[in-house]
Amino acid sequence: MTFFEQQGQQVIFRNHGETVVVEPWGPDSARVRAVLMGDVADNRYALLDAPMAEDVDIAIEDNRATLRCGKLTVLMEVHGWKARVRLTFLNQKGEVLLRETDSGNALTLQSRRFEPILGGDHALTATFDGFDGEHIYGMGQYQEEYLDWKGCTLELAHRNSQASVPFIMSSRGYGFLWHNPAIGWASFGRNRTSWHADSTKQLDYWVTCGDRPADISLNYARATGFVPMMPEYGLGFWQCKLRYWNQEQLLSVAREYKRRHLPIDVIVIDFFHWPHMGDYRFDEEFFPDPAAMVKELQEMGIELMVSVWPQVALTSENYNEMLQQGLLVRAEYGEQIGMRFVEDSMFFDATNPRARRYVWEKIKKNYYDYGIRVFWLDEAEPEYGTYDFKQYRYHIGSNQQVGNVYPQLYSRTFYDGMVEAGQANPVNLVRCAWAGSQRYGALVWSGDIMSDWTYFRRQVCAGLSMGVAGIPWWTTDIGGFHAGNPKDEGFRELLVRWFQWGCYCPVMRLHGDRQHAEAVYRKDGTRVLNSGSDNEVWSFGEAAYPILVKYMHRREALRDYVRSLMQEAHEAGTPLLRAMFYEFPKDEQCALLQDQYMFGSKYLVAPVMEAGARSRSVYLPAGTWRNVDTGETLTGGQRLEVPAPLEVIPVFERMTDGCGRSSY
Repeated sequence: MTFFEQQGQQVIFRNHGETVVVEPWGPDSARVRAVLMGDVADNRYALLDAPMAEDVDIAIEDNRATLRCGKLTVLMEVHGWKARVRLTFLNQKGEVLLRETDSGNALTLQSRRFEPILGGDHALTATFDGFDGEHIYGMGQYQEEYLDWKGCTLELAHRNSQASVPFIMSSRGYGFLWHNPAIGWASFGRNRTSWHADSTKQLDYWVTCGDRPADISLNYARATGFVPMMPEYGLGFWQCKLRYWNQEQLLSVAREYKRRHLPIDVIVIDFFHWPHMGDYRFDEEFFPDPAAMVKELQEMGIELMVSVWPQVALTSENYNEMLQQGLLVRAEYGEQIGMRFVEDSMFFDATNPRARRYVWEKIKKNYYDYGIRVFWLDEAEPEYGTYDFKQYRYHIGSNQQVGNVYPQLYSRTFYDGMVEAGQANPVNLVRCAWAGSQRYGALVWSGDIMSDWTYFRRQVCAGLSMGVAGIPWWTTDIGGFHAGNPKDEGFRELLVRWFQWGCYCPVMRLHGDRQHAEAVYRKDGTRVLNSGSDNEVWSFGEAAYPILVKYMHRREALRDYVRSLMQEAHEAGTPLLRAMFYEFPKDEQCALLQDQYMFGSKYLVAPVMEAGARSRSVYLPAGTWRNVDTGETLTGGQRLEVPAPLEVIPVFERMTDGCGRSSY
């Protein structure tokens, strides 16, 4: 009796109601799917059509099968009296990269455990062996000071400032995508790695290998999509605050930047510039002539970005039609309300193609046709008031089974519409992402974070992890979002240090809800949402201003270099923010470094992330390095204490590689 069969390039295992399908999915890559009592489905939540993989060999015996795709070999072996199949992934040297856990003999464990939900589908846990010394990177954005997730457990769910992107890169030389948008968790223990979906229909994951981290990034981008090429206005400085509440206020700030001869590429109109959430248009009282506003900004060489929320208030002019047409997310029980903020509202259903079309048509008529080409897609998780993930249902399934794909399809709403309108290379700022979001022009920012040093350090880790997870476009609110007072000296120091770091981020964007709030009223005396305090570069005192201007001009000087990094991301899937291990994978000193990084392959950046610090320790890998501020040439392979006065962020230019681009 044989347990295996071959259909084309697929190897199929069947026994006791379980079907496992293994097939090539791009160079050096394979996709694994399994289902209990049914046929596997070809859901394309993140994966695109399989890239060409010509170098494929398949061999089948009674209790064993192998599928080799380039450098990756999948070994399938039948074990035990219950004849379960165990998968092992090996590189071209025959070394084990990743291996499903075994049965534990008398323990009769299952590496693919489908736990029935009576009357429904399954909860699913997939387990793999743990390996001592392994480092695990990626997973998207979590508000924790970790780069290496070994020993950690992470929620597979989105929240404001948390973007769960379930792709990891291992120091053992493989990449792994959990191709399942269900709510769940992942645990990277010492004894085993486990992936869990609370409710799902099947197992689906993708594995790749490579000699360098960049090889893994390339394979992943081939499988899930490349970012577009960043437009020119994405390379410079972006000005934003909560919130420019009327047309003249916005234009006066733009004019002041030009009067001061300061470089600025984008200025932003934040939320509640609309009459009601879900109207998808300007409030005419505060923005009486959008076309003239856009025209004046364009004449100054400034692009306008406008915030759009996915919420539709019950008072919106579009609510009744969207409710009747089934274009809104549905609560399983009780009130049809997803969030209470200013007004009760429900989110539009981005998983529904008709809803995406409906929203885009409103956006095109009321924003795009005025010449607005960049959108700020806030609330993208979506931000349910209680994050009760079991409470909501989408066009394509329950939130419990498919909810994590929402932000990807929210980005797609705008990307598809903009491409159809003839725009090349759309880029939209979005507060969350999932696997594949990058191909829809998603520039992710790290959400409504606090203005303090702890959160500053967390953002550095988050940005590096997002890059590993295949999201090259990423940024933060410079200075943090909550609780920063421009008149407070402690905050001014934090703002300066954050601003310096922002110069060496994929997008340099100043934003925040600065204290103290300014009350805003309509002409009839009705109060509307507050505006925050001033948040322009001249708002933080005479000592800070020249430092901020220095780094605005430095960003301009880096424009050609940043453009080249964007081209790399577009063509090869490489991140702009690169953890030290990414460029120096054989240097164990770099494996856990999370307070310094490489901006592309050329610049080592060491942000100052402690209050009052005027120096910091920096590790220089092997090679020759030049301090960009002093011009001093230094020999690598050592740790140094580097001066860092308030006006300087330590940055070192890589002059020679040393052992830099070694493989694993």
